[in-house]
Amino acid sequence: MRCSRRLTATAKPRIALLCRQNGDILGPMRIITVKRLREFAKLHPTTASTLAHWTALITGNDFENLVALRRVLPTADQVEAASGRTVTLFNIKDHYRLITAIHYNHQLVYILLLLTHNEYDRGHWNRNL
Repeated sequence: MRCSRRLTATAKPRIALLCRQNGDILGPMRIITVKRLREFAKLHPTTASTLAHWTALITGNDFENLVALRRVLPTADQVEAASGRTVTLFNIKDHYRLITAIHYNHQLVYILLLLTHNEYDRGHWNRNL
């Protein structure tokens, strides 16, 4: 049985728990939290349409792994932070970096940081994750 978001959104928590335990895909990706993207777009208006497009691509798909993600977003890079956590990086408008933690088994994307390339190149972000 393939699980869907519809099952988790209704009053069927047992089915949702079984789906998570079995490792089945829950449905389209969810972003935690889109608010960070909106706030960044207010500070950097040139990124608004790109971030909206990125959000639509992420939430409109269910990705099983990095290979599936790269079919839609080929520039996605996966790196290991200093803490040992795996993060996924996206280029936004060739001037910004979006750093996320993606949990493919739960179909969740956590927005960790949005940085300019200069901030990213300094490397301070890596020590804080």
